[in-house]
Amino acid sequence: MSLTELIAGVEDHQKTLTVFNAGPTAAEDLRERFADRNVHVQTEQTESGRPGEFITLSEDEAVIAAASLNSFTDSLDEGRQYITRDDSPYASILDHLDETMFTSWSIQRMTAASREIEDRAWRVGQGTLHAGFQTLSTLQGELDLYERLGETDVDVHAYAVPDVEPPEYSTFSLHLERSDEIADSWFVVFDGGGDPTQKCALLAEEREPREFYGFWTYDESTVDWIIDYLEETYGFLEQ
Repeated sequence: MSLTELIAGVEDHQKTLTVFNAGPTAAEDLRERFADRNVHVQTEQTESGRPGEFITLSEDEAVIAAASLNSFTDSLDEGRQYITRDDSPYASILDHLDETMFTSWSIQRMTAASREIEDRAWRVGQGTLHAGFQTLSTLQGELDLYERLGETDVDVHAYAVPDVEPPEYSTFSLHLERSDEIADSWFVVFDGGGDPTQKCALLAEEREPREFYGFWTYDESTVDWIIDYLEETYGFLEQ
């Protein structure tokens, strides 16, 4: 299985948000909020109208999480970050949405999600970080950041297609690959630095010019698979 096939597998598993006992505007608001995600939003009414307005998240007709509608929409209004775990009442639904396909993300949104993982690696201060830049010219714009990150105890690996001369670098490992997969893929993967709860990954492919389709996750087995695949497929280091 390749990175592209992994993304396709996530894309095939659509999740459903069901809004109970609320007016049509509530569902429409959620459809707009999740327009770039592989999530179907629908409405239903309980016979008694109780226990008030709430939502469920289901996959393959099985409910996997639930929360009050107000707590969930409040969390969205507060702008919960891309890859963050917490103990709030809505966290379960957002956690289960991590491995849901996103579509047509811009470079700005991809960069913001990447920063979440880079910051996490910085805070943990150890472990291994893998980052795919598509091209060396893109890596040049991030060189200072990754040199600083490589000065910590984090083992940093950068992957890119050589479209320009390699830049001077000293604190991270560079994998130069003439591969369509590397040229098309944007990824940032952190192994958690020995703490499984800190594992996280962002993986996407450029299907249209500067538009990315993919997912983020902190599922341990998914993160481990991506890292194993990168190390086995692109393990050669530029000297």
